[in-house]
Amino acid sequence: MIGLVETSRAGFASDEAKWEAVCRRDASADGRFFYSVRTTGVYCRPSCAARLAKRANVAFHATTAAAERAGFRPCKRCRPNEAPRAEREAAVIARACRAIESAEEMPSLATLAASVGMSRFHFHRLFRALTGVTPKAYADAYRARRVRDELAEAGTVTEAIYGAGFNSNGRFYAAADGLLGMSPTAFRTGGKGAELRFALGQCWLGAILVAASDKGVAAIMLGEDPDRLLRDLQDRFPQARLIGGDKGFESLVARVVGFVEAPGLGLDLPLDVRGTAFQRRVWEALREIPAGATASYAEIAARIGRPKSVRAVAQACAANALAVAIPCHRVVRTDGALSGYRWGVERKRALLEREKAA
Repeated sequence: MIGLVETSRAGFASDEAKWEAVCRRDASADGRFFYSVRTTGVYCRPSCAARLAKRANVAFHATTAAAERAGFRPCKRCRPNEAPRAEREAAVIARACRAIESAEEMPSLATLAASVGMSRFHFHRLFRALTGVTPKAYADAYRARRVRDELAEAGTVTEAIYGAGFNSNGRFYAAADGLLGMSPTAFRTGGKGAELRFALGQCWLGAILVAASDKGVAAIMLGEDPDRLLRDLQDRFPQARLIGGDKGFESLVARVVGFVEAPGLGLDLPLDVRGTAFQRRVWEALREIPAGATASYAEIAARIGRPKSVRAVAQACAANALAVAIPCHRVVRTDGALSGYRWGVERKRALLEREKAA
């Protein structure tokens, strides 16, 4: 990857290479040089979507200051004297996220859009494109995290309710089940009172544990040792009531095992997905990777609008408890090499090979 970047930088050393970048509107050249057009008196980024000028009228400049010293003014379309559009948009959405987080009540879509000077439609589309979720889903996930934090630290459930930003007990309890997947008291006691049905079995990848709540499939775990898989489930819900599956539950397990055998067919079962707002954004992006394909950690980070959060993306993959259903096995290093996988690199390789063959 480093070699590619160095080659790309060297490739803009000559005016001919710069002109080629302008012709193809190469966004990777933005910031490395600017070009001016003598007949219009403006200067632009290489990626500017304006009509292509004649080569004879174009000159190149190392910086915006150099272009302005030469007498050119910034293009109003690509705004070369401002931060790149992607950075400006990211800053706008970050500001909206902070507004959501600091508000006592979820601001309306119209209020959020107006606060950043956008239409409701454009703001909603941009927010989802950069965060991977809608503004409401982001607010719900953020509040869920606050609820969990407050329940873990507050002396009473009532203190946690107000600490998380709810203005009344009634509103909190109306939302609690969706936020926590169980009652707040059960959450504070490690899942006490919550019920999880589970079953252990075998599949082509070894031992498999499937657990489900009344919301949907909560865990699909793979390994060599069934006892260790059960201990992992107990660690997640130390005081939850774990119930061995009956014949009805075994049919659900059979469907999960069949899905693991042929991931390309898809899993037509509801999932009980629990995680932070960031983890959910990552997991949603993973579920968009089709069977037989792969994406790098860096690509996933870019897709969710967090290009510098590659390590955090890897950590979210490692926290995934729904093997294959949330296909973290389809995420590889930038060079295509297989990196760590919660269920073992050999299983990751086997899954990818089977999906490609199918």
